[in-house]
Amino acid sequence: MEGTVAVVTGAARGVGRGVALVLGEAGATVYVTDRESRGDRHSDLPGTVEDTAEQVDARGGRGVPVQVDHADDRAVEALFRRVRDAHGGLDLLVANACNGNALPFHGGPFWTLPLDHWHNMIDIGVRSHLVSAWYAAPLLIERGGLAVFTGFADSEAEVIAGHVFYDLAMTGVSRLARTLAHDLRPHGVTALAVSPGFTRTEAILAALGEDVPGGDSVEFPGRAVRALLEDPDVARHAGRTLPVTDLAREYGFGDRSPR
Repeated sequence: MEGTVAVVTGAARGVGRGVALVLGEAGATVYVTDRESRGDRHSDLPGTVEDTAEQVDARGGRGVPVQVDHADDRAVEALFRRVRDAHGGLDLLVANACNGNALPFHGGPFWTLPLDHWHNMIDIGVRSHLVSAWYAAPLLIERGGLAVFTGFADSEAEVIAGHVFYDLAMTGVSRLARTLAHDLRPHGVTALAVSPGFTRTEAILAALGEDVPGGDSVEFPGRAVRALLEDPDVARHAGRTLPVTDLAREYGFGDRSPR
């Protein structure tokens, strides 16, 4: 993947960090975005854009840390202008930024849940995915690139975890991938969503403890993204929301560190 240019949003920690590391392992240049930086912390959880970029470098890629608040459209515009000026185009967008863990996250009747979840899940989640894709689209078209959104797929679930805001956000991401795929397909760009399973993110481990059984590493979804990017026929997946476990079976990759 030397010469590949990627933007991974929300990559200071969690799934975004894992995706960035796998891309770095393949030799890609990865723009790592998040509002968490060493000089401006918003959470007690570990991880900053600088940390992830250095880890990308250590894997053999090139990490470019960019502090971006994805609720700020001007900051997002500046990010993609920087990518355009440096590279002329973009091979991969992974829209992953969200702030769902910033509030107590538990299921319940909708009237018992904090309305602030709307901002965290919809504005910083679904809307930031759309805004990132809006600014990235001309750059992806330039290179016939791939746009990946992190979401959730469970055809058996009548509702997702009994949590209206999470349900709306994840359903919205799937519809966003389908709609953007329709618009981008004639321009040689594939858009789709991937659905990680139970993942041992920093937030999960902080909430449940290091000894929580099972779960995937944060790099497992990254291996799915890499497999999709390397697939010359990835367009057959356009508009779909694909569970990472299904992609692991299809492409034959595993999780090196399931714990």
